[in-house]
Amino acid sequence: MNILNKALLNGLVGFVIVTTAGSVIARGGRMETVSTDSTVVTDGVVLDYNEQTHLEFMREEEKLARDVYIELSGMYPDHPIFGKIDDSEQKHTDAVKEMIEKYGLEDPNTNDNVGVYTGKDYGWYFTEKFNLLVERASISELEALYVGAFIEEIDMMDINQCPQVIVETENGINDVTECGKIYTDNADVSNLYASLLDGSDSHLEGYVKNIEQYIGAGNYQAQVLPQEEVDEILGR
Repeated sequence: MNILNKALLNGLVGFVIVTTAGSVIARGGRMETVSTDSTVVTDGVVLDYNEQTHLEFMREEEKLARDVYIELSGMYPDHPIFGKIDDSEQKHTDAVKEMIEKYGLEDPNTNDNVGVYTGKDYGWYFTEKFNLLVERASISELEALYVGAFIEEIDMMDINQCPQVIVETENGINDVTECGKIYTDNADVSNLYASLLDGSDSHLEGYVKNIEQYIGAGNYQAQVLPQEEVDEILGR
């Protein structure tokens, strides 16, 4: 991993997450969701603090992917991949938003403009990363494709497990196994994450295919995930 990618990776996991106290939502004359400082219950299904924290994290991370790809589609209008994948990322961030709403959580994203992040505790982080990724992508079309692949790799890592920064925050989450897909036993959340992972697999394949038109077939080196995991995704 080169120095720039290390800086990007360190930045992408370098923020503090804090959730707020919950609320009560009434619909159709009955209470659907009850939330406390650490747990929400919707129709008898529990969503604990770790799951809430991770969902809120993924909401803006999926928006970050969408926003960067929108920017790159304008930067490189003759390359269709960015515009095609930003449509998919819109669906991803909307899907996470719907899950957040289902469980009565506060949506960290209150402004849908490209490059604007409003999470009260880490909106600054996503703004910084958006600028850094777009700056790297402006170097060349090839670098832009690498940015796309980088985003998909970090997205898969962060969907599957708890980002290291959450573990390092004083919030009661002490290991990478304590949030993400490998942690949750909530069927709604697990199915959502499986769908997001399928999308990221496909997106990574698309970016690598285009990268290797420049560097030669079979020469892509993983930027975040273990090489063997990326090779498996690519069918190698």
